Amino acid sequence: MKELIDETIKVLKKSGVILYPTDTIWGLGCDANDSKAVSSIYGIKQRTETKSMLILVNSMEMLENYVEYVPEVAYQLIEAATSPLTIIYPKAKNLAKNLVSPDGSIGIRIAQCEFCQGLITAYGKPIVSTSANIAGKKSPLGFFDISNEIKMAADYIVPIHLDEFSPAKSSDIIRIRNSGEFDTLR
Repeated sequence: MKELIDETIKVLKKSGVILYPTDTIWGLGCDANDSKAVSSIYGIKQRTETKSMLILVNSMEMLENYVEYVPEVAYQLIEAATSPLTIIYPKAKNLAKNLVSPDGSIGIRIAQCEFCQGLITAYGKPIVSTSANIAGKKSPLGFFDISNEIKMAADYIVPIHLDEFSPAKSSDIIRIRNSGEFDTLR
């Protein structure tokens, strides 16, 4: 695993885009602080830059570095979650400007899978995660279901779980406000 993580970090440091398995579905990713790499993902997905993407972090402590304020209810929601949970927080900070939504918010999920946890911990920064598909197309059920167009556009394909089938279940999404009120979006 260490060799895969080291190779992936080399790509991230060069503004590269990775194609990798996550705790939900296969994703496209890059350094969440690298606006050039973020633009590359928008281009690969043929997606407008006004539709933000989420980031993966390895812990609550890391999450706190990328938003102005974490309401207490967010800690409770994360603790109670029984499946992957993305929370959209207001007032993102310390991220590539073109990654943050026009309203200043950002979606963040604490990664659960071994590879993502190891990668983020070793890299020391969050990574972008967005489904490995062209905008508007269905999410892939596994690596085999990712279009050749996406595969060819990635700078590095993480060579694990290539033959596995996933239920293609995206994370649950909750939008939270500083007041602690929240809405379930998915």
